[in-house]
Amino acid sequence: MHLTQAELDALAALDTPTVCNALELLVPERRGYGYSTKPFVCPRPELKPMVGYAVTATIRAMLPPREGQSELMERRLAWYRAVEASPRPSVMVIQDLDQPPGFGAFWGEVHTAVHQGLGALGVVTDGSIRDLDMCAPGFQMLAGSVGPSHAWVRVEQIGVAVTVHGMTVHPGDLVHADRHGAVVIPHDVARQVTDAAARVARREAVILDAVRRPGFNAEALARALGSADEIH
Repeated sequence: MHLTQAELDALAALDTPTVCNALELLVPERRGYGYSTKPFVCPRPELKPMVGYAVTATIRAMLPPREGQSELMERRLAWYRAVEASPRPSVMVIQDLDQPPGFGAFWGEVHTAVHQGLGALGVVTDGSIRDLDMCAPGFQMLAGSVGPSHAWVRVEQIGVAVTVHGMTVHPGDLVHADRHGAVVIPHDVARQVTDAAARVARREAVILDAVRRPGFNAEALARALGSADEIH
């Protein structure tokens, strides 16, 4: 299922924690999985949330490749073609197989420009990034670390399930990400998220209103919590 641009824009107007809150109402079991659980480096926290369809790959950089240059180039071109052919807008989700991840940066000035040109909004990776001042304007990056070198970085597998900072992502998953982290939005509830988020906001407003009133105490909080629970 692909959302309209208006639906994507509505989701992008929400921050990622709010999306997580909404998913707790729609699919309560998602309280325990489907989102990142470790902090990212986000050099552009001012950018609005990105919402797009996942294009996935794994990379390595720590040791020289065993493959020849022609095989490596063909795999890299296959990756670019996969990005170009993916639903748009897209979000790159890249798992670094090195231990520890981040030995060599796949993302910098050139690759952010290339992928932006191929329709990507940004990247979510446990690998490293570099060239921070020269990366493509507006291209969002959530990364495991920042480093100076690309070492022997290369694509290993394309279009596979990946796990990045505790979040498992399959090709084509709808990903929402901002400076807080990332979450996968199940396709079957994607169109319900904005309404659920509004319900969460109404519940929170009751509590916040009580907190800000003179004479706030635990009993007032109990009444507010009861009223909030009644909002559907």
